[in-house]
Amino acid sequence: MSEEILIPAIIFSAIVATIKIITDTNTRNKLIEKGMVDEKVKSLFTRQAYLQRLSSLKWGMVLVSIGLSLLISYIWPNLFTDGGTIGLMFLFAGIAFLIYYSIAQKQLEPDNELKE
Repeated sequence: MSEEILIPAIIFSAIVATIKIITDTNTRNKLIEKGMVDEKVKSLFTRQAYLQRLSSLKWGMVLVSIGLSLLISYIWPNLFTDGGTIGLMFLFAGIAFLIYYSIAQKQLEPDNELKE
């Protein structure tokens, strides 16, 4: 398959997936607001939404750290070769995962209430 067809197909698929996720979330929230589900399901959806926010935090931290490593290697090109830049990216991404892990552990402690 040529790139001319592949790129629009990927973009279209991403748009369709995004629209489906948004409409499913809106439907779920309307059902919860109208009280058409029991308390167990409400807590499941609330926890799922909370975990999605934590996941967004994780990937945001990782992407920012990778971007920061690329910026550092761009600012000081004499210090980092291509292999050094890749190593710096892995190092910063690993640090971001470790920081995320400590944040997530504090947020998911049993005595903490789920926040909406």
